[in-house]
Amino acid sequence: QVQLVESEGGLVQPGGSLRLSCAASGRIFSVLGWYRQAPGKQRELVARISRAGSTKYGDFVEGRFTISRDNAKNTVYLQMNSLKPEDTAVYYCNAWSAQGGDFWGQGTQVTVSS
Repeated sequence: QVQLVESEGGLVQPGGSLRLSCAASGRIFSVLGWYRQAPGKQRELVARISRAGSTKYGDFVEGRFTISRDNAKNTVYLQMNSLKPEDTAVYYCNAWSAQGGDFWGQGTQVTVSS
């Protein structure tokens, strides 16, 4: 059974930092990542990382976020720095398995506001 357990998001002031984590279990995941969805907008890629460490970021990241993973723990981390109000969204963990399947976490709210 596949499970994705996300850490809690939270309320952060503009310019602040937050780290999200997602522990995946149930199979080997080739790619782990984070997407986000703001009200009235489509879900978009924040960042994803392969087991080998290859990464891809959304254009809006502009060097502010860093994705990493611990393959032994099947956990992905997203360190977000220099947060802006426009980063406010529900953040979703995503896991893709070559064994078949594209899985999503339940989502965690990140709010950037003073």
